[in-house]
Amino acid sequence: MTTSMQDPRSNPVALVTGVGRRDGIGMAVAERLARDGFDVGFNYWTPYDQRMSYGADVTTSEELTTSIAALGRRVVAVEANLEIPESTTSLFDRIESSLGPVSALVLCHCESVDSGILDTTVESFDRHFAVNARATWLLIREFGVRFQEASGYGRVIALTSDHTVGNLPYGSSKGALDRITLAAAQEFAGLGITANVINPGPTDTGWMTPELKSRITDETPLGRLGVPNDVANLVSFLCSPEGGWINGQLLASCGGLGAG
Repeated sequence: MTTSMQDPRSNPVALVTGVGRRDGIGMAVAERLARDGFDVGFNYWTPYDQRMSYGADVTTSEELTTSIAALGRRVVAVEANLEIPESTTSLFDRIESSLGPVSALVLCHCESVDSGILDTTVESFDRHFAVNARATWLLIREFGVRFQEASGYGRVIALTSDHTVGNLPYGSSKGALDRITLAAAQEFAGLGITANVINPGPTDTGWMTPELKSRITDETPLGRLGVPNDVANLVSFLCSPEGGWINGQLLASCGGLGAG
């Protein structure tokens, strides 16, 4: 069991983006960090989920707020469209005014609409890069500018994907996210902030068909699908004092899928 960053602060603050769905990775991450001792500010954007086949979980924000408060942690939910550049500043303003300075930034948000080289539109391409790459840069930049915590206690963690075939704008914008986040590992080192990227591989968050679930399970050496808590467990470790020596890494957390 990992411990939260307790010394020299009593209530570290985590900002988790992309917490819009009950079955999503962001929800699992936010809940785990609250159990680890963090006060949690989280972001969601309902119109994105409404555009997806799975639809929006309109009660997720309220449910998560209630569950985190029940743990004795402070919590703030902020709906914000990260496609708009100014939203990153206002998001930090809202979180900091309620909870205080952010010490851990966990980026779970994304734009993900399947399309390939021939059928991707300019509008879709630009939106993917605005949300997955530009917003990542702006959020990390805002975090660095505002960081006030003791050296060694800052964390940036972003979720990525290596999927590109049939999902060109998503995969290519996630590649940009990788480079932006890993740059922070060097540029923010003097602030005592680590920055890492997690590739969770295919994770069972409700988007897979039964046929795809079966195929991925068969191809995974550990013989099961990845679940959101698998990602949350790794985020928890990276945010703990024990995870403070890991920096500038792209970590595959996928049960060995594709290994060998």
